[in-house]
Amino acid sequence: MTATTAADTTDAITGATAPSGPRLMPGPALVLIAMAALHTGSALATELFGSLGPAGTTWLRLTFAAVFLLACTGRSLWRTLKTTPRADLLATFLLGAVSAGMMLLFSEAAARLPLGTATALEFLGPLTVAVVASRRFKELTWLGLAAIGVLLLTSPWAGATSLTGVLFGLGSAACWALYVVGTAHVGSRFSASHALAVSLAVAALVAAPFGAPGAVPALTWHTAAAVAGIAVLMPLVPFLLEMKALQRIGKTTYGTLAGLEPAVSLLAGVILIAQTPTSLQIAGTALVVAAGIGATRAEARRRTGGPPVL
Repeated sequence: MTATTAADTTDAITGATAPSGPRLMPGPALVLIAMAALHTGSALATELFGSLGPAGTTWLRLTFAAVFLLACTGRSLWRTLKTTPRADLLATFLLGAVSAGMMLLFSEAAARLPLGTATALEFLGPLTVAVVASRRFKELTWLGLAAIGVLLLTSPWAGATSLTGVLFGLGSAACWALYVVGTAHVGSRFSASHALAVSLAVAALVAAPFGAPGAVPALTWHTAAAVAGIAVLMPLVPFLLEMKALQRIGKTTYGTLAGLEPAVSLLAGVILIAQTPTSLQIAGTALVVAAGIGATRAEARRRTGGPPVL
């Protein structure tokens, strides 16, 4: 969820410029590790839905992540906030509210749908932004391809898919699209760590009314430790890895790799929580992945006036 959009923030800060010095690990490898951590965290989080609820699990995860980042940024964040214009602070607060909506809605979708299907629905958000940014009518083909993939994933003709889950997934997609747009603005005014610390803190506060009432009475030391660990997997570790990756690779390469997210999510569901996909779901995931990669390359062609170089 936060993995793709973090690229916009980091890209605005780094300019996708490779740093000098030795490279211990290639950028694409860092992106794939970040993606694996992200969807491992998402899969493991579903195991807590029964005791804490989807909203409760999400709220606790946001809270732990926010507390960790606020503690790490400390005085430097406070100095930054004191000199930040109110308009920029408001934009960051709005970004946090959108983050809360994105994660809450995704969790509700994942509680009702296979993880890969929920991720594919959510991925329609940034995919739509990429297609609109291309400003070419023919690029709507990628949205059409993704729509066919989603139809295969949900198979509405079979009557077994939760319509409520699909609606939650589409709501999460809308929030992710807004997050992509908002991150570009906030990322140009804050450092990545400060922007994430503030937005996650706001997201935790926004999610509290939805998640706290169900989670607090059911919270134990065991579940608290589990959620804290999941919060590290998502979003802390992916964000830090992507910060390093974006210093080594360009945005086009990153976007192409990020198109693999629905497939990685489906695989995490298979390995970690025994969600076995049907042949139609595998085919649908492949179409959504192809649409994501195609839209990213189309946007790169628009910006450079030629074919993207990976």
